[in-house]
Amino acid sequence: MSPASPGTGRHAVTVAPVSALLALCSSLLWGTSDFVAGLKSKTLPPAAVVGWSQLVGFVALTVVVLLGNPLAGSGWQGWALASGVAGAVALAAFYAALSTGTMSVVAPVASLGAAVPVLLGVATGDSPSVIAWVGMGIAVLGTVLASGPEIQAGLHVRPVALACVAAVGFGTVLFCMDRGARVSLVSTLWGMRLTSLVVYAAVAAVRRTTGGVGRRDWPTLVFVGLADLGANALFVVASTQGLVSVAAVLGSLYPVVTILLARAFLAERLRAIQNIGVVLALAGVVAIATG
Repeated sequence: MSPASPGTGRHAVTVAPVSALLALCSSLLWGTSDFVAGLKSKTLPPAAVVGWSQLVGFVALTVVVLLGNPLAGSGWQGWALASGVAGAVALAAFYAALSTGTMSVVAPVASLGAAVPVLLGVATGDSPSVIAWVGMGIAVLGTVLASGPEIQAGLHVRPVALACVAAVGFGTVLFCMDRGARVSLVSTLWGMRLTSLVVYAAVAAVRRTTGGVGRRDWPTLVFVGLADLGANALFVVASTQGLVSVAAVLGSLYPVVTILLARAFLAERLRAIQNIGVVLALAGVVAIATG
């Protein structure tokens, strides 16, 4: 029962704080895993970081399936396939952008993917609220302000372009996961991870390399894979135990974690106009989630 549902008692009062806490924890895990993956992508190919960390998530999900969450019969496979391909491209682009660009700029740009499900929803008959449209405008303005000075200063446009690719991919994943989850969330997540693994296995076979991953890299890759999977699980629980709108807003704050970690450990600093842009981009994403 959600806090907005009719009813009385302690459960109705306590669900909301628990749901909010779980959504915040999902942001913490997403933002931390992104930062760690970006750092690891400085020493390993981004595709290798994605592929091996996805393998960890796939193994964990397979255990969940075997322990009592059997795959649904049909209806989720196409959405899982689409989200797996989009996710494979998006993560590789995102990790490459994080490893070569300024994380404090890359993370907010990639978070613009929240607008993609809104636009795809319009194409399939949805009617977004005014807040969602305004949020998209604010987010785009913030992205321009955050990334523009870097490009004008002579820094390569590639990280920003890769972050934009990641945003489209992440948004596509969100849209496809929503459709697949209407049949079975676990099945769709499992199929998504399997598809990503097939994609990266094919890339590894063509290139005849597994990315040069060594024993010392495994703890980091395991953390990235489990943190990403754990963030997804926490967000799903948060959205089902409380208000979906609240969970969406709090879950969309993960770039803040990445930015703070980049400033603490990489000493990243932005110009005043860029800081304003980052704040606007994040505010826009929150508005999109609210709308």
